[in-house]
Amino acid sequence: MDVFDKLTLHIPDTDKPRIVIIGGGFAGIEISKKLKNLPVQLVLLDRHNYYTFIPLLYQVATAGLEPDSVAWPLRKLMEDFPDSYFRMAKVNRIAPEEKKIYTAVGALHYDYLIIASGSRTNYFGMEDKFKLSFPLKRVPQALDLRSHILQNFEKVVMTQDEEEKNKLLTFCIVGGGPTGVEVAGALGELKQHVLPKDYPEIDFAFMRIVLIEGTGRLLNGMSEKSGKRALQYLKDFGVDVRLNTMMDSYNGQEIFLKGGEKIQSQTLVWAAGVQGNVIDGFSEDKIIKGRIAVDAYNRVAGYEDIFAVGDVAVMRTEHFPNGHPMLAPVAIQQGKHLAKNFKNLLEKAPLKPFKYFDKGYMATIGRKRAVVDLPKRGSFGGFFAWLIWMVIHLFFLIGFRNKLIVLFNWAYNYFTYDRGIRLIIRTFINEEKNKKKE
Repeated sequence: MDVFDKLTLHIPDTDKPRIVIIGGGFAGIEISKKLKNLPVQLVLLDRHNYYTFIPLLYQVATAGLEPDSVAWPLRKLMEDFPDSYFRMAKVNRIAPEEKKIYTAVGALHYDYLIIASGSRTNYFGMEDKFKLSFPLKRVPQALDLRSHILQNFEKVVMTQDEEEKNKLLTFCIVGGGPTGVEVAGALGELKQHVLPKDYPEIDFAFMRIVLIEGTGRLLNGMSEKSGKRALQYLKDFGVDVRLNTMMDSYNGQEIFLKGGEKIQSQTLVWAAGVQGNVIDGFSEDKIIKGRIAVDAYNRVAGYEDIFAVGDVAVMRTEHFPNGHPMLAPVAIQQGKHLAKNFKNLLEKAPLKPFKYFDKGYMATIGRKRAVVDLPKRGSFGGFFAWLIWMVIHLFFLIGFRNKLIVLFNWAYNYFTYDRGIRLIIRTFINEEKNKKKE
């Protein structure tokens, strides 16, 4: 037993049902907002004290936005909620038989538990081979990548070693989904419109952007038409797109591909996929491909008082035999629906099964370039798709200030072909790379 298991996470006693929510992401905050006026005690736990709008993290990493533009304090979110509490704590274990969760700072009893712990980077069992790559799931990771990218260009102007320059000027992204193509497009914009002004002594014809995808097309979750459009947009930026290409390993200096080819690069962005951020405490039969199995009401299989929503949950249905896609709209809709079911639960009314309403998919590949798939309306791309992408993302940002700042930055970038956040606030040092040198 961990020493912290003997401690109690202090929350005032109550005679109301205590609902504990693990995770302040898309699903967690939707549930919190909808439950605030119910006769319950609400406790929200997260390892960070802020919510992150993950779809725009790539813009933080590529100097398009500051981190506080895509984050929002969870305490501010809950400050007007009656009998609601936030605690910054990482949940290590769930004990269903005790109706308790165990965190790094103590244990807490629950009447109902909602697991909205989201997802984490999926290395497909190859963590050791790609520990020197850059994942893009959290704000600190985006800031590390931004510093690393800018540090690379500062090093280029100070070295005469051509092989070293080649490694510094080659940026590789693995994964041809929305995050991968968005990072590649953003780097393409930096190469064409921004960085040549900052570094006139660098010949940017030698800057390489390589996107590596294991299947035969980009944006596998979208239509084939959108995948082809995205491919053409990336080629317009000079991105070297490698389809049907599998990774083998990366040592911080070279990327080794299946088949023997090597790419010299000091930057590998890992955008190849995510997996459910499952918390210990459930037997293996409750876990399906790294996600917690739930029924049509988001109840964890075999429990009446534990629910899971969003990326961490897998709900198998006729239309989604492998579970719903791990996307923000699914998490938001499940969060809202579960909150409605909690009202029914407290009133002893029947629960209603969840049904996902597919509003479409989209991805942006730089200035005036985006692709959109709409159900029953087909696919389209270009400037209009880009405007839709911006409006949707602004709508889902939390906080008027954040919406205003992001809109201003986008307008500034559009009219000036510039990005004003090219700051190395903290020098990034890859500790794993240093270990290899020792």
